[in-house]
Amino acid sequence: MRLIAVLVGLVWLAGCTAKDLNEPPVPLGDFKLGHNIVIASKMQQGPISRKASEDDWVTNLTEAFDDRFGRYAGEGLYHFGVSVEGFMLAPPGVPLVYTPKSALIINVTVWDDGYGRKLNDEPRQFTIVEDTDQNSLIIGSGIGRSREEQLDGLSYNAAKAIENWLVVMNQEFAWFTDDPVFNPDPEAGPTEER
Repeated sequence: MRLIAVLVGLVWLAGCTAKDLNEPPVPLGDFKLGHNIVIASKMQQGPISRKASEDDWVTNLTEAFDDRFGRYAGEGLYHFGVSVEGFMLAPPGVPLVYTPKSALIINVTVWDDGYGRKLNDEPRQFTIVEDTDQNSLIIGSGIGRSREEQLDGLSYNAAKAIENWLVVMNQEFAWFTDDPVFNPDPEAGPTEER
């Protein structure tokens, strides 16, 4: 009885993920999300994975991106093109012996609506893994989390990873800004180097 109570507690804790969406968003220049396009037509499913359809991924990722990036209200409009490349949703394992982890691979392209061009010439690939805590290490997320919780957790982590990347690109390469050094006006012709 005591072991069952411990396992139930671990399952409950494994499903709890700290969310930061109620906090103010991190600064991201003039960013405002325009089109949020997710496709999953070419995705590969891992050999031991629980099943998830194209619609499952499109719906979950689109909602996660809307939740995170819909908080930004900048003056510039930017579009996401996201392709789901592969995934593995951990099946139930054997606690302490076999505890597989869930993972997701996506490619991301960001479009600048004002300049009519991609900000990243090549898609940026992300490998997303689920949150790992002591509970999921012991019992595995396949036991501790439902398929839907795994989808939600990976989608949340994917949106957070993209946000972190965009913050770095904004700081290092002035994405989401009108700085002419980084975003020259194509109509203005050559400019002097600074």
